[in-house]
Formats: sequence, C-alpha cells, structure tokens
Amino acid sequence: MTSDQKVTKTKRRWRPTRRGFLIGTGIVGAGVALGITFGVPYGRLQLARLLDNASGPGGFDAEPWMWFEITPDNQIRLYVSKVEMGQGIHTALAQIGAEELGLDLSQLELLQGTTHVGPADGMGTAGSSSVSSIYDPLRQAAATLREMLRVEAATAFGVTADQLVLGSASFAMITDTSKSMTFGEIVAHHQARAGDEWETVEGATLKSIDEFTVIGKSAQRVDIPAKVTGGAGYGYDMRMDGMLYGAIWRTPTLEGKLTSATPGDANNVDGVTQVVIEDGFAGVAASSREAARTAVSRLNVTWDEGKRWQQAELDELVTVGNGNGVLIQKEGDAPALLGENTTLKAEYRTPMAAHASMEPQAALAHVTADKATIWVSTQSQGGIQGRIADVLGMERDQVEVIPTYLGGGFGRKVEADASLEAAILSKATGKPVHVGWDRAEEMRNGYFRPPTHSVLYARLDDSGRLVAIEHRQASSDVAFSMLPGFVANIMGADFGAWRGGTIHYGGIPNRQAMAWHVPLPVRTGWWRGLGLLANTFAIESFLDEVAHTAGQDPLAFRLAHLGNDDHGQRMAAVLERAAEMAEWGRSLPAGHGLGIACCTDVDTVVAQVAEVSLEGDNVRVHNVWAAMDPGLVINPDGAAAQVEGSVMMALSSTLLEELTIVDGEVSVRNFDRYPLLTMKQAPHVEVALLEAPDRKPRGVGEPPMGPVAAAVANGLFAATGKRIRQMPFTAERIAAA
Repeated sequence: MTSDQKVTKTKRRWRPTRRGFLIGTGIVGAGVALGITFGVPYGRLQLARLLDNASGPGGFDAEPWMWFEITPDNQIRLYVSKVEMGQGIHTALAQIGAEELGLDLSQLELLQGTTHVGPADGMGTAGSSSVSSIYDPLRQAAATLREMLRVEAATAFGVTADQLVLGSASFAMITDTSKSMTFGEIVAHHQARAGDEWETVEGATLKSIDEFTVIGKSAQRVDIPAKVTGGAGYGYDMRMDGMLYGAIWRTPTLEGKLTSATPGDANNVDGVTQVVIEDGFAGVAASSREAARTAVSRLNVTWDEGKRWQQAELDELVTVGNGNGVLIQKEGDAPALLGENTTLKAEYRTPMAAHASMEPQAALAHVTADKATIWVSTQSQGGIQGRIADVLGMERDQVEVIPTYLGGGFGRKVEADASLEAAILSKATGKPVHVGWDRAEEMRNGYFRPPTHSVLYARLDDSGRLVAIEHRQASSDVAFSMLPGFVANIMGADFGAWRGGTIHYGGIPNRQAMAWHVPLPVRTGWWRGLGLLANTFAIESFLDEVAHTAGQDPLAFRLAHLGNDDHGQRMAAVLERAAEMAEWGRSLPAGHGLGIACCTDVDTVVAQVAEVSLEGDNVRVHNVWAAMDPGLVINPDGAAAQVEGSVMMALSSTLLEELTIVDGEVSVRNFDRYPLLTMKQAPHVEVALLEAPDRKPRGVGEPPMGPVAAAVANGLFAATGKRIRQMPFTAERIAAA
C-alpha cells in the first residue's frame, strides 16, 4: 500500500482504492461496569478475566480489525495487527483468512499492519489471545469479502450469485467451469464501472468445521523465508540515510533519580551531534553508537541514588500477610474446615526473573514538525502510539508506529522504552535517531517478573479425600504497572500476579484463594504467562505432597478430585493422555522419577509428565510429555512448537534463572551471571494436541508454561525423596533438601 493512500476506518465500510480493493470489518468490544457493591470475589475474577482475555473493556467500536487488499493483477493481501515474535502467529492468521476465501496459503500474502495502515488493535500481541480474539471477526471479514466478490462476478456474467462456484482465487459458472474470473479480474471489472459502490453483503455464511481444508492442517511458516535469507527486519536492523545513534544516561540503582545534568565533556567526543537534556532525561545523539555511548559516560550528572535495597529485604516484603489480602476465590467454606484441622501446610517461593530475549529494546524514530514515524520491536503498537504522542506534544494520529519483527517478546516489549527515547532525540536533532539498548541495559533497566510467596493448607478426611484447600499468594505488580490506577483500586491485588492462582479441581468442595499485592521498589511487569508458572508450581507441588500424605498415586489423586463438568472432563483427558505417553507406573531406571502436573489458563488445559533424575546435585530432566487441549487447533505444527518452546523457557526458569538485588542494584549485567538452559540440558519433548468438543480456539503461547516447574519438582521427589519448594532448583538448594 502506498503512503498516499487513505484507509477509512469506519464500521462495515468498504471502498475501492487506486490499486485494488480493501475490505474492513468492525468489531465492538465488550463494555464493563463494576459496581462497588458487586460480589467481591466473583467481580474481581470476572474483571480479571475480561482484562486478561482477548476482547478487553471496549475501545474497538467503529474500528476495523482486519483489512484485505486485492489488486487487478490478483495479488491478495491480508494486513494483521498481531506481531510476529517467533510464535508463528502470522501463519495461523493467514490460514484463517485463506480458509474462508477458498485460497491455498501460498495465494495469500500476509503483511504487518501499522497504526496507520490496516487494522486497529488496542490489545496488542499478548495474553495468548492473537488467534482467539480475532478468529471470528477475521473469518467474517473473509467470508464477507468472498460473497461480495461473488456478487460482482455474477454481475459480470449476467447471472445470479447462486449460479457461481468458488474456485482457487476465482469464481466460475456452475454450468460451465471454463467460464471463470479471478478475484483480480473481478476487481478490475468493478473498477471499469466507475462510480459504482460495492454491494455490501450482510451475514455471509461461514464454512463449517467439516469443510476446512486449510485450518487444522500443519503449514510452513510464512515468516521463515525472510528470516533464512536475511530479509526480515528487526528493530535493531532499522536504518535511514543520515540517521544518528542515541544513548541515554540511566541510573544504576532501583530508586535512583536524575537531579541535574550538564554536557560535561560529552561534546568533545568525535561524532557527537547533540546533547539533549530535559526534565529527568539526559541523552546524546552521535554518528555512531560507540560515540553516543562514550559521550553519555562523560556527561556531568548528579543523581539521588535512593535506598540501597538488599534482596532479603524484598523477600521479606513479598510475604503472605503483609498488607491486606484480597479474596479471589471462594467455593464452600475452606477456613471453617482448616485451622487446627489442617492436615498439611507448605510454603513456596519463586524469584524475580528477566525476559532474556535475544533482541534487546530497539527503535528508529523520524520526527518532523507535523509527523513522527517510529519503527520498533513492540508487542503493542497501539499502546505506545499515545505515549509517544504525549512525549512529543503531538496528536495521536500524527504518530505512526510500524512494528518490526521481534527477536523475542515474552511481555517485555509491551512497553517499548527505546521508542520514546529515540523520539525525544529525533525531535531535538531534527534527524532520524536509532536507539538500541545493550545487554546490560536490558538486564538492569527493564522490568522483571516479580517474586512470589505462596502458602497452602489442606485437610484430608479419614478416607484420604481432600475436602478443603486454601491458597494464599503474595506478589508485586504484573498488570497494575501498565494499567490505569482505578483498576488497582477495584481489584486490590494484581490479577496478572495471581493468574493460575485459583484451585481448578471442582471435586474439592471447599476451595479458597487469597492474594496480597505488595508494592516494590523494583520495576516489575508482564512476563510470559504472568503468574501462571509460579502459582502452578505452588498448587501442583502441594497437591503432590497431599497425595503422598494420603498414600495415593498422584495421577489417581488428581483424577479423583476433578469435577464432572466440561472442564473436569477436559482436564481428565489431558492428564490421562500425558500419563499414557509417559507410560505412567512403568519401571524406571535407577534414580529416575516421574512427576505430573496440570493447569488451566485462558481456558486451555495442559498436563505434563517429567522424567527426572539427579546428576550429582544437579537436576537432570530427561523427558517431558505434554498433552494440551487448546480447543480448535489452527496449525498443529505451530501449536506443538509453542508447547516445546514454553517447556524450554519454563524449564530454564525452573532450574537456572534468578535475578537478585545487591546494594540497590540489579546484580547481573549479562548471561555470564544469568545462565539460560543449554541444548545439552534440554529434554526430549513429546506433544499431544487434543481438541475441546466445542472446537473454539483458545490460547496456546502461555498455558504450557504452567505445569513445568511442578512436574519437575514432583519428579524429583519421586526419584530422590527431596522436596524442593523454591525456584530455581540450584545445586545448593538440592543439597540443602
């Protein structure tokens, strides 16, 4: 699409363009009203689900989410708002669009939308919602386009629309299929009738699932060719003629604040173009990145370092009971049955963690008097557009944010700090400026997964049945740091932090969960799965302990406590399938053990079995068998890859990753002190995909993170009798156990 084209974003409005034909479809987001007297646990849970799911509380009225473009030479393009960060989402969305248009995947070109071209999207690419949120509107848009083309082709042939049959990017006469028109020829025919409007088709019939030929089939990734040939552009790759490189002074301490700055000797560094000092900001633009970084080190700055926090102080803060607990689940009356009658109590902790994505923050900004164009690695182009406009003193529609490919996101690139910094420097210099963080900046100046503390209580009856369970959880900001303040006032505790923290076993009559929100001096926020990994580690490890206390098999114990509803049946199916793959109950090599765990997240259910042993004091995970029911699977190969990637990332966090604070500073600067899972340490992973009876797509990218740590901990106990209740499972903690 050329820059001089205008795309009118109005609900259900279609129009021809100079090059071809565009179709958009509007979607109205669900509104939300929550009264102060609304049932507190239920209200919080419902609001959390609404904020954390695909639709969000409004914001999309009269805004198109999808645009197709067809040119007279039969080029068919789909513009999408969701960004590709290695998760394969562009392939899945292309499959959905191709399905309703009757295309082979190779006939549809998928292009990344921007804030000015293509779909509007206030939710960004997060929350495992990319497919589930736009599956229906994308199918409806494609089906509507298909039927509008059918009507136009019927006009060209002088017949009624029901006398045409859909071919491959074409329509043909039923009575004589040699008489056909491609989609491009149909567009050209319409353009020849200058001045005529396209006839809108309401209520186009969608294909039935049984008719699918593209959805549900494994497909080659549409982004791989460009990545293999080097044609894919990432934030760090963006370049413009005459551009400068930017670097910014950053405080080394958690609470540090810049109080004043002068250029000092920065202007004496060869290549420096300009020193930019504004309220709380000091940066340099130069002809090379090295020059910019060198110059920043020569600025004359004064700063308030704040308190020199230690990790032990933060751990003490993040403790259940600090502040006011918020009730997030209440089924029956667990507290009445616990207290002195508690059979088992256990505590679990998880540390702060970095995102450790391959590509740090990076953006290129070109700011002129009346427009700003930003190329950036971001998960939320719509979200940062307004922030950039505010920083520059521009109107929102004067700022175009163009997402690039992402070298990993994991929640870190919902916020794109580099784009704001590049915009400030570009405005000051009048030239394009690229800002790319180095690894130390990414490790020390980003935001992190918050630490957690969980305490669980359980009561068994005389028959060994679990009759009451309570989960108490404490953490810091995950979603609150990114949302308006009123959300925190309503919710009380951060719904992102207690994601996965409620008890999903419907066969336990008395279940309660409470959450404590603890503000910290550390910047914490989104991390893949939010609180899912930490909370599932606590709950599923504890259930394993309860099962052993009852003298029961951990798999049988779980199955016995599931509800008889649809969720319980889906959970039973994945548990049994994972156990079947692992041959649960078989004889194992000496020193090996099997651990099982499961979770529900974004209505996707996952169960995993891990085969674990000890090599010295180091945990060795040999195999992971994973069964997942995400509803309708769009691309089986892509979904399986997501499970495999989740297992590896979660296992790395389980065994190795821990971010600590020493003297008020983040203690790591690079991977030498923040190791990640190596290929040698990686287990074999086997994946089974089940589908829910309703065949509706759910999330895939984050749910498989949940069970990993608990499955490994439970497998370790089965192998050695050592019970680990704190991540990561280091050699020191294993030895202490």
